[in-house]
Amino acid sequence: MIRPYRLTRAAALFIAGLLTGCANIANTPPGMPLADMQSRYGAPTYTCTRPDGTRRVVWSQLPSGSDAWGTDLDAQGRAVRMQDLMSPEHFERLRQGDWTPAEVRCEFGPPARVGAVGLGEKHEVVWSYYYVLDGRWHSVMYVYFGPRGDRVTHYHSGPDPRYQRSE
Repeated sequence: MIRPYRLTRAAALFIAGLLTGCANIANTPPGMPLADMQSRYGAPTYTCTRPDGTRRVVWSQLPSGSDAWGTDLDAQGRAVRMQDLMSPEHFERLRQGDWTPAEVRCEFGPPARVGAVGLGEKHEVVWSYYYVLDGRWHSVMYVYFGPRGDRVTHYHSGPDPRYQRSE
């Protein structure tokens, strides 16, 4: 007869083994080959080449989720550094330089939504990126591209309307 505590212990060890085998993209070490990343996380949802020739790969859960991770690849096709792309700290990169839509898409991956606001001269294209702030606040980063839609003019965050309660 199997004793209940032995069965419980065996089940706990089995579950712990399964959990340690799960791939966590945040723990991707620098230098991991793209082929290994693809076998762990699946194919990237987006790839691009930066103006300097660096290749970038992104794994994104957008538009339905709120996580996106990305890394640049070195000349040998290995990860430089895996980054959480949907964080306020990473969005701060938009403060530096002059960003085109292609550069924003390459840096953060495709947006969850593309929309527009304003009329006439005040018309602007707006990209929306969903993310979770401080592990609990469902938020959206709105990136505005001006009347011609060719350069980032400003950006700001706000609450994710998908999680707003109607009263």
